[in-house]
Amino acid sequence: MKKAWKWLISIAVVLVSTSLIVIVNVYGDIKSTANEIYTPMDEKSSDIRMQPVDITTKMEPFSALVLGVDEREGDVGRSDTMIVLTVNPTLQTTKMLSIPRDTYTEMIGKGFKDKINHSYSFGGMEMSMETVENLLGIPIDYVVKVNMESFVDIIDILGGVKVKNTLNFNFQGEHFPIGELVLDGEKSLKYVRMRYDDPTGDFGRQNRQKQVIQGVLNESLSIKKVWNYKSIFKTLEKNVEMNVSFDDLLSIQKNYGDSLKKIEQLYLNKGSNTKIEGIYYYLLDESELQAIQENLKEHMEI
Repeated sequence: MKKAWKWLISIAVVLVSTSLIVIVNVYGDIKSTANEIYTPMDEKSSDIRMQPVDITTKMEPFSALVLGVDEREGDVGRSDTMIVLTVNPTLQTTKMLSIPRDTYTEMIGKGFKDKINHSYSFGGMEMSMETVENLLGIPIDYVVKVNMESFVDIIDILGGVKVKNTLNFNFQGEHFPIGELVLDGEKSLKYVRMRYDDPTGDFGRQNRQKQVIQGVLNESLSIKKVWNYKSIFKTLEKNVEMNVSFDDLLSIQKNYGDSLKKIEQLYLNKGSNTKIEGIYYYLLDESELQAIQENLKEHMEI
């Protein structure tokens, strides 16, 4: 009996030791990756928030801009996707707004108007932040830039993502029937890029983007995928930039996790299409924009 207990204790010690080694290694790899993709910016990038947001001690509401950038060799790239998130830890809610890429607005720092997705081409992540701030009237605290091509690698590493398709369509040689689909990386990229054959245009594409992003998050949380974390980290290091420090990442994971579980989707879809000097633009509805601005300001408690 004593020998049996010794064996059990020995096995327990080995398991605990192994678990600690794995945790330490994962922590170290996460910190290394976070430092690799960290891109510091001017702390006072916003004229709306006079002091940088404090999420480590005060747990203040914060906002983030996610840029899905289509970068090709020899090209600066444009932000194919622009999503704004506001996170309120007191209400434990997150609001998500997809900005139509053709939105006609002021290019901050350039002195003229253009499509909002061109702000990245003109001035990178910082001009994108400032242009979105000016449009929505809220501070943008963090910005995350993701090369859209990286979704192919990440989704393949995860073994594909599940989506619920509501539109039967063909795009770039692929058929997407209505119903639940499991998409690999290449198909996922095609799934989110189609818009011209969608009766709802860019808004339908925004919904498909959200589905794929949620699918990636769901698959990432699966215990079966944990052992692929190193491959995922390597892909992130090559394709992601953000002005979120490692300490802030830890605070978000620790203190804002519940807020990120409840997401409300907001839309800017009451505008109109127009052409200016032969170029297509999307003009926002001013009353809808004002309502969105007030909604986000209230959520951020400003």
